Amino acid sequence: MYGGLIFFSIFRLESFKKQMKHVLLLLIAFGGVAFANSQKVFSVAYESQSDVKVFVVDYESQADLNVYKVSYESQAGQNDGKWFFTEYESQAKKKVYFVNYESQADLKIYFAEYESQAGWKNTNRKHLMY
Repeated sequence: MYGGLIFFSIFRLESFKKQMKHVLLLLIAFGGVAFANSQKVFSVAYESQSDVKVFVVDYESQADLNVYKVSYESQAGQNDGKWFFTEYESQAKKKVYFVNYESQADLKIYFAEYESQAGWKNTNRKHLMY
């Protein structure tokens, strides 16, 4: 009788371990997706190197996106306007080039003073930063 109880307990423990492995793998997979969309950007020197051409506007009302520059990579948002500027191009998700004229830009941004101001004003341009 005790042998059957011990076998059943070991079986349940092994089953529990397998379930936890699956849960852990799912968490890792979803975590990877979250970081894949993080807004790590690098400012390139030449337009031809860029993914997106950006123009900085003077007023929030003119912007497609309000950008808040975060201090740490872990604070970068997921296409919500919280940008972390990387030191190296290879670390960035998007390479941006700052143009001199609004007509040259794919995206118009306003640098927000507060994190709570970050976000899209024109969601039609949101695909540019994915």
